[in-house]
Amino acid sequence: MDEEQVRQILTEVEDPVLGDDIVSLGLVKRIEVSEGEVEVSLAFDAPYSPAETMMAEQVGRLLSNEGLEPKLTTDVPRIPSKLRDVKNIIAVTSGKGGVGKTTVAANLAAGLHEMGGKVGILDGDIHGPDVPHKMNIDGEIGARDEETLTPADSDGISVMSLENMLPDGEAAVLRGPKVHKILDKFTEQVDWGGLDYLIIDMPPGTGDVPLWLVQSLDVTGAVVVTTPQQVAVDDSRRGVRMFKEHDVPVFGVVENMSRFECTCGSEYEMFGAGGGDDLSEEYDIPVLESLPLTQEMQEAEDPLARDYDSEIGEDLRVLAATVADHVGRVNREYVSRGSGGGPLRVSK
Repeated sequence: MDEEQVRQILTEVEDPVLGDDIVSLGLVKRIEVSEGEVEVSLAFDAPYSPAETMMAEQVGRLLSNEGLEPKLTTDVPRIPSKLRDVKNIIAVTSGKGGVGKTTVAANLAAGLHEMGGKVGILDGDIHGPDVPHKMNIDGEIGARDEETLTPADSDGISVMSLENMLPDGEAAVLRGPKVHKILDKFTEQVDWGGLDYLIIDMPPGTGDVPLWLVQSLDVTGAVVVTTPQQVAVDDSRRGVRMFKEHDVPVFGVVENMSRFECTCGSEYEMFGAGGGDDLSEEYDIPVLESLPLTQEMQEAEDPLARDYDSEIGEDLRVLAATVADHVGRVNREYVSRGSGGGPLRVSK
């Protein structure tokens, strides 16, 4: 069997998101056949994405059925980024504070890590760094040399936060140039050690810091967190518009505190209802997850995505898998456009 025959076989594998076969989309980058073995390089760059895993398994199965021993590798032209050792950057944002953005960011990081990914989280909320309070941190931020910082660790997740660098009880009283200097250091002088996913817990709103992060980093895509309250939804609209104006795909919205689940078994819509759906309909973005407010969520000192006895923990792991699929979609669209794979409707 030769390369062209293998390529023809692989036209049977359809991308479930982009709606065409992986050969026509330009996602098969290289094929080498020799003595019963075949090496296929695929333009997949969202590790542990369920959709990409399914396609890779189908490729392997089809080739095995032909009596070939398949070896699958990845060959992806990278979207340019300052963070050269990071494959994918996911911004988690909200229009206002108090909607549980950091909780969602921490659980997204933990969920991706539980799937098997190499994950880091950057606390971009310089004035109110809160990530260390949502994740158990083992050790402190270190220095490999005079120029390079090494992140703290949270059960295998790399964590960078100004909170870990402040003396106990000291507030982060900072102004423009100092803020940008810290952010520059966090984005250019950190040895992340090679990550599949970096989660950025963005500052709330659309001020100078979130705008700087969007303009300075090549963000793969964004997750918008809101509550059902109208004021939170109105503020989130500005966040969605900011990302769209800078050509950053918005993966979707997480409606947090969608209801209050009492330990007595009753449920209450304390903050109204339908806010996430309003954003979804207005901007044609999906509701990624609707999360309740529970005592378990409030008391958790570590991401519940790590807790396999928690019902919400399962929802949070599903959220991570869904976001990984959106990362894969964006990356494959980027590759397909660059390889002449045909017209695509790119969701921004």
